[in-house]
Amino acid sequence: MYDVIIVGAGIVGLASGVKLLEKNPLLKILFIEKESDVAKHQTGNNSGVIHSGIYYKPGSLKAENCTRGYNMLLDFARKHDVKFDICGKIILAASEAELPIMKNIYERGIQNGLKGLQILNSDELKEIEPYAAGVAAIKVPQTGIIDYTEVSNKYLEVAKSYNTQIIFSQQIENISIRQDHCEVISKDQTFIGKTVVTCTGLFSDRIAKITHPDLPYRLVPFRGEYYKLKKEAQHLVKTLIYPVPDPSFPFLGVHFTRMIDNEVECGPNAVLSFKREGYNKTSFNLRDTFETFTWSGFHKIMFKHWKTGLGEFYRSYNKQAFVKALQKLVPEIKAEDLEDGGSGVRAQACMKDGRLLDDFYIVEDKRVVHVCNAPSPAATASLSIGDFVADKVLTQLN
Repeated sequence: MYDVIIVGAGIVGLASGVKLLEKNPLLKILFIEKESDVAKHQTGNNSGVIHSGIYYKPGSLKAENCTRGYNMLLDFARKHDVKFDICGKIILAASEAELPIMKNIYERGIQNGLKGLQILNSDELKEIEPYAAGVAAIKVPQTGIIDYTEVSNKYLEVAKSYNTQIIFSQQIENISIRQDHCEVISKDQTFIGKTVVTCTGLFSDRIAKITHPDLPYRLVPFRGEYYKLKKEAQHLVKTLIYPVPDPSFPFLGVHFTRMIDNEVECGPNAVLSFKREGYNKTSFNLRDTFETFTWSGFHKIMFKHWKTGLGEFYRSYNKQAFVKALQKLVPEIKAEDLEDGGSGVRAQACMKDGRLLDDFYIVEDKRVVHVCNAPSPAATASLSIGDFVADKVLTQLN
């Protein structure tokens, strides 16, 4: 009998375990992970940005947890010798038409408590990013870079110093809530716990629906594909360069990210994926695709954003189109400066009415807490989200 069973060993699940153990070191906790290691999907395939919280609607769970989790993450990294760099970033307005959106982002940052934000003119921009081009930009000094797989492994190391176990290669098929315990059932084992936390990323809706069949959203997977700058072109980017994002779409647009290993990623795009863990253009899963295309909310999204969607597919298959988007930020970039990078898949929650859920979403009931939607900046906010989950679990245990 475990006190808490945590399904999923991505960064949010691991952080939830760490915060539970901080609050009650005597808890007996079991992590169950379907892969052979931690952080194999969304956590391990992102670009490692420590987000400042500038984009998020003031008062939202994203805004509150990002700014709080930012400081918690840096404190943890310092304590446990995890390398990071607060290098800052630039949000660049390529044209006069983007200035109102840029200024709105700046105001959000102020409301979310960010200090030292600066609006730069084109000359001031050149002093920071000599090869970037734009009519104006926001300098965000708080943004940083880190390796979230390393962070996840450190979370696990901390958790295992307590009365904690982790079992890999066990995919959960059912959760049964009993009067005084829960049964978490895989293909060949049943695990018994007093409470269950699920943090299953790209499959969080399917797992949550086991105990909450009327869940009002479905996850739609979007693949983000990256290029990398070849070594001889890495001097073109000093820190991180982002465009002003489209406010109607929950993606930030292709951008440049200098990573903790000094490589520079270019991207990602946001292409509808035909498989929830589909990291290649040819990836396909019949059930995943059927669930996407039969969801009424997805029909509304496609009707509203079909031009943007087609543009993302075009850019996925046409390198020159990808380069053109990058050249809006750094005009000197050429196709021959880019080499293939990796890709990741984002779990985008879509409501029945066609809204793209742009905030964290957690569902709880007797003996179970489901982290249903935890997109970016969930890695930055992981310890803050974990703290929130831990309080929910401890209330149930008490």
